Amino acid sequence: MTTEFPNIVADPEILGGKPCIAGTRISVELVMDWLGTGGTPESIAQKHPLLTPDLIMEAIRYTATYI
Repeated sequence: MTTEFPNIVADPEILGGKPCIAGTRISVELVMDWLGTGGTPESIAQKHPLLTPDLIMEAIRYTATYI
């Protein structure tokens, strides 16, 4: 089964169930905060090696859909 957001997970044991990038403790909310302070997907990915521009774009799409 595929999902529209395969790299976004919400586990009650991680960050209280906030949606996060799979395999990290980086929440979608935090990614959006970084973008809101002028970060770009590319600059964020350079500073955080667990992230890629594609993962950041998925977080943006997730936010646009659910928040």
